[in-house]
Amino acid sequence: MYRPRLLIDGDTLRLEEILQVAHNEVIVELSPEAQACVRASRELVDRVAAGDTPSYGINTGFGTLAEVRIDKKDLRELQRNLILSHAAGVGAPMPIPEARALLLLRCNVLAKGFSGIRLETLQLALDMLNKDVVPVVPERGSVGASGDLAPLAHLALVFIGEGEAFYQGHRMPARQALERAGLTPVVLEAKEGLALVNGTQAMCAVGSLLQLRAEMLSLVADIAGSMTLEGLLGSHKPFIPEIQDVRPHEGQKACAAHLRRLLAGSDLVETHINCSKVQDPYSLRCMPQVHGAAREGLAFARRILEVEVNSATDNPLVFVDSGRIVSGGNFHGQPISLAMDVAAMALTQLSSISERRVEQLVNPTLSNLPPFLAKNSGLNSGFMIAQVTSAALVAESRVLCHPASVDSIPSSAGREDHVSMGMTAALKGRQVADFTRTCLAIEILVASQALDYRLPVKAGRGPRAAHELVRSRVPTMEKDRELHRDIEAVSQLIDSGELMRVVRAATA
Repeated sequence: MYRPRLLIDGDTLRLEEILQVAHNEVIVELSPEAQACVRASRELVDRVAAGDTPSYGINTGFGTLAEVRIDKKDLRELQRNLILSHAAGVGAPMPIPEARALLLLRCNVLAKGFSGIRLETLQLALDMLNKDVVPVVPERGSVGASGDLAPLAHLALVFIGEGEAFYQGHRMPARQALERAGLTPVVLEAKEGLALVNGTQAMCAVGSLLQLRAEMLSLVADIAGSMTLEGLLGSHKPFIPEIQDVRPHEGQKACAAHLRRLLAGSDLVETHINCSKVQDPYSLRCMPQVHGAAREGLAFARRILEVEVNSATDNPLVFVDSGRIVSGGNFHGQPISLAMDVAAMALTQLSSISERRVEQLVNPTLSNLPPFLAKNSGLNSGFMIAQVTSAALVAESRVLCHPASVDSIPSSAGREDHVSMGMTAALKGRQVADFTRTCLAIEILVASQALDYRLPVKAGRGPRAAHELVRSRVPTMEKDRELHRDIEAVSQLIDSGELMRVVRAATA
């Protein structure tokens, strides 16, 4: 299968390109300019390693052991020991797309030319990506101090033929995976081990894929909300431009504009122009304000990630122009940790208001529809427990929104005395995204039943297209059945992107 090329240079990688690599859709290559930068950086490291002046990570120990001098004859063993000792991760392996993203992001940082890696070592990493050799990287074990030390050490194990890897999706010893791909492990030279394990790439890998998913879910939330609004015969007036213009938050304006596009062409809105209802509940009326605030939080997270994935996060950094190798703190994950906490909170806002809309749908005193939207209610319970499931997921999401970014447990004998917990924040955010997707699937499923009751009058173009797509996979509930299958079917429509494609086509 033909795959286009993606040139990386350490400066211009986009989040959408990370997703392409995560799904193995492109061939990754190093730009000529980046190759020159990597060579120049390595030449400086070689000169320092050949001398007697102490330089952290090149001829000294690490962390609290930075004052311990290492003999030149032991420099290779020093780098190998660093990888072996730091590979202390535990838990389930990162999913293959996230592990591929991790490998790409590490390559992109090395491509900047501030790490001192040899070009052949970086080329092995690129060959692994392109030949689908993906390191097995345990999810747990990073506090985001010198970056993601444990996850990156597990990544680096494969470079030296240790640890495990997935080859074309099959898990096996790393050396065997490399051999099957026609690749040879490297022997790490001075500073190369340190160049591979310092940085924020694990939290950024999880975070980048989470960010793109969260942005998609923010649009799905508008679709779900528009379906519920039409099913409940809600008003379109709260979304008019004039209301947004006098409180001009960009997220609020964008959400309201999206809702207007979704609801355009509605016949249902004409059926209740002269109804006695004065105002809708907040979960309907305030969608631009609540969904919009979530968009603003995600916009902040995107800005942080876009900077971080193209940043030098090593320590020490190799500055060729000045001839200096300098220790600093660019590996600290605090920016990403805070951004991922915000992303989790933004997503939980979307699931929380969605659950309230489901309550509006299933509660007959609020909807003027049959109890729990069941036909022959009493004999049938309808969507009673779908709302309960949504409530359970929202409750757990709220617990997961406890911020990791304000936590810190000192490590490395007090040298790393303030840490970011960035990987923790990213993993929590990923779980919240799963829950939010399911909450939105439940709302879409329940709203589809409400729209059934409104037929033959047609909803707006967006809700109508979503309703028809759902009904092509999930029939109207005539009597009780296993709801988990229906929830999963709608969840797959969201995850596959089919829901977004169909609705976009209908509202273009």
